Amino acid sequence: MLNEIGSYDAKTKLPEILRRVQSGETFTITNRGKAIAELGPSHANSRAVAKAAVENILKLKKYYVSDEQIASLKADGRK
Repeated sequence: MLNEIGSYDAKTKLPEILRRVQSGETFTITNRGKAIAELGPSHANSRAVAKAAVENILKLKKYYVSDEQIASLKADGRK
């Protein structure tokens, strides 16, 4: 969703706007009715989350559990 906000309102309501941006909203900041900037969520954070997820997946791929181990774990759980 794209919201327009004047530069004065952007200055006076910055904490509220930043909370809304953090939740995914995007704003067009205007000056005298003319669009001058776009304010939206940072892609750096989503890249960091994606990088951490990939690293976790790669860590899991390195750990191999044999069929015998799985059978043993199942048997232990049934006791």
